[in-house]
Amino acid sequence: MQVEGLRKVFRSGEADLVLFDDISFRVHKGEMLAIVGESGAGKSTLLHILAALDRPSAGDVYCGQVSLRTLSDEGAAVFRNREIGFVWQFHYLLPEFTAAENVAMPLLLRGVPVRTAELEAAHWLREVGLTHRAGHRPGELSGGEQQRVALARALICQPQLLLADEPTGDLDNRTAEAVFNLIARLHRGNRLTSLIATHNLAFARQCDRVLRLHRGQLEEVLPESLAGSILAAPKSAGLES
Repeated sequence: MQVEGLRKVFRSGEADLVLFDDISFRVHKGEMLAIVGESGAGKSTLLHILAALDRPSAGDVYCGQVSLRTLSDEGAAVFRNREIGFVWQFHYLLPEFTAAENVAMPLLLRGVPVRTAELEAAHWLREVGLTHRAGHRPGELSGGEQQRVALARALICQPQLLLADEPTGDLDNRTAEAVFNLIARLHRGNRLTSLIATHNLAFARQCDRVLRLHRGQLEEVLPESLAGSILAAPKSAGLES
């Protein structure tokens, strides 16, 4: 993935709020890349642009030979379904469906036969250690279990790129560590390219590279140079994390 000259501007009253400007970087195939920064720095917006969920004010993102800016809304939806796995801070599981049905949903939306989708869902639930919870609805699962179901759902279409937006931010420390270790294992085992936005510097230090988003600019920092364990959120949060 090649990111070139990204700029994102929001209208705030009669003024323009520049979230970030002239961001360029490359994501190498097979690497795990951490994006760190305080709340409001623009990490979520950046991931949304990389996933073709949002459009930049300027600049472009290239996946292979595909320019994301040139995609229609329909083309962007197809791109996301086939190339991107996305894990959010909040799992966004459908409450009326079981864990297995939630995991199978992306394949069913693609038109895959039900039996094939069920078998694939069973495989990915086994990968995240939740075979015994396949028939349970989200409300019957713990927070860590819900996030593992969300991870299985993100990977069932075998994406090339995994994007994770604060995937452990809503979990206690022990569960967060278990979920991060699972992401790292699945990253290696499935030869994924992964971008993880996180406040947790201990997790970021375990990634291959770290990019820090600060005051609208992006800089690469050495993982071992990150001090502390968690970036504290400021008292007055910005637009997003």
